Amino acid sequence: MSPDAGLLSPVRAGTDAEAATGDRAWLAAMLDAETALARAQARLGIIPGEAAEAIAAAADPARVDLPELARRARGAGNPVVPLVGDLRGLAGPFGEHVHKGATSQDIMDTAAMIVASRARRGALAHLDRVLAALAETAARHRDTPIAGRTLGRQALPTTFGAKAGGWLLGVLEARDRLAAVPLPVQLGGAAGTLASYGERGLELMGAYAAETGLAEPAAPWHTRRTPVADLGAALALTAGALGKFATDVVLLAQSEVDEVAEPAAPGRGGSSAMPHKRNPAMATVIRSAALQVPAYAQVLNASLAAPHERPAGEWHAEWQPFRECLRLAGGAAETAAELAEGLEAAPDRMRANLGGLLAVLAEHGGDPGPGLAPELADRAVAAYRQSRRHRNGDR
Repeated sequence: MSPDAGLLSPVRAGTDAEAATGDRAWLAAMLDAETALARAQARLGIIPGEAAEAIAAAADPARVDLPELARRARGAGNPVVPLVGDLRGLAGPFGEHVHKGATSQDIMDTAAMIVASRARRGALAHLDRVLAALAETAARHRDTPIAGRTLGRQALPTTFGAKAGGWLLGVLEARDRLAAVPLPVQLGGAAGTLASYGERGLELMGAYAAETGLAEPAAPWHTRRTPVADLGAALALTAGALGKFATDVVLLAQSEVDEVAEPAAPGRGGSSAMPHKRNPAMATVIRSAALQVPAYAQVLNASLAAPHERPAGEWHAEWQPFRECLRLAGGAAETAAELAEGLEAAPDRMRANLGGLLAVLAEHGGDPGPGLAPELADRAVAAYRQSRRHRNGDR
């Protein structure tokens, strides 16, 4: 089994998001979930402390044959069943304490939230880079005149700062939404009742959450798939906000417009047939993510209609779309950070393209000014700065 190198998905190939969501990352997260469960149980005296440490020592991803584990997962319908068998063997005399009272979905869902937490951390860092760069662009070009365009045609004057301010606010809203999505631990046992743990079940769920660093849910969510669908929606919003920025860059970079350009770099934006071209390659792959993530998120939404106390297919259908949402949105954020930080604006070209519109407006007695566009750019930058201060605790 060869690793997925992202050959057909350049927006995430080689990115932090790809590393955080690969098969090895998922394997590590499943083992981390088992280790955290053992340690939480040891804290409550459910299993011996030495058993928890033996399980932690045995839970080494390097000791697992990943391709073989994937093949064996076909037999049980999920990779946790064969992994637990392997881990019990690796834990030796303490193997009986591995996975005590848990069900496969407890580990798989908890691992999904661990993967999401790690991938989100990287995505938020790149979104913060996007925001800082767009805020700088909006402030620097608050007064730079440019043609506002509606339905693809020049409409009224605005400023490039106001346009960048719109990108800024869209990404800011998406970033805040993504950061706010709760990522809860999962622990319910065979039928989601915590029956195997007796009266200690709820206490254990809290201890398990503390060990993983995830949120503690009010109750197990085996067939209440809100956490997964909620994160998918936030990732779709994130990809869409980045896609709006990228779409405008593609249009502004057209030869006939030529008002912005992507940062130049060897090998970037080239054409296999037309060496004179400088294509908006970064914006193109960001747009590809924005077009895909909503479709993957729809699968997560469809899986909300899960039956009874354990899904039969709906849960399984989430795994790959969930990973793709994380990969594509995270890869788009990293690519957009590089694009925003190096975006080249052409104010002279913006003014030249505006000339014809100003003449038409003058002929018809229209207002040739940008209205409140500069002030709107200021407000966007102020909103960003206030949000940043709030996140940093300086209110």
